[in-house]
Amino acid sequence: MLNGTEFGRLFETFERTAFRLETLDLYDIEDEREEFEAFLEGKPMPPEWSDNPWVRSMTRLGKSVSRVHVLKSPLTDYLRYELSAYPGNITAGESIGIIDLAQQNVFGLPNHDFWLFDDIDVYRMHYTPDGRFTGAEKLPPNMTPQYRRYQEVATIHAVPFAEYWERLNR
Repeated sequence: MLNGTEFGRLFETFERTAFRLETLDLYDIEDEREEFEAFLEGKPMPPEWSDNPWVRSMTRLGKSVSRVHVLKSPLTDYLRYELSAYPGNITAGESIGIIDLAQQNVFGLPNHDFWLFDDIDVYRMHYTPDGRFTGAEKLPPNMTPQYRRYQEVATIHAVPFAEYWERLNR
């Protein structure tokens, strides 16, 4: 099981693609707490929200970063916060899709988060019930085809973020 620092190094070493499936309604990230509170108070978000430097650090090297977030509306305060940051990720080059289970039924996806790097290495993400990251587990190579199918199912059913966000905010 990799801790946060060890897992973070993978974003410096993958060669072509990084895909994430997100499934939680809340991620308890210590570095985000102050910003989340400011968001709830209606305060302006930091400049990096307009062009995420972490995503940009990968895409400027020609690497592809994408995610599909599986959620169910109505959105929690945390999801409103997280999704409000997505336009800056997209500006930085990330491709983001949404599967809203209140709007469509999608079968064949796991109920946990994972990252798939270069279509080869799969890391299952582990969290406490309240959304605190506890580690990333590298899955054995024989599980990669299954996770590539999860990625395919998620990608096929996902609505592009901009389209989802526009419909949500009408």
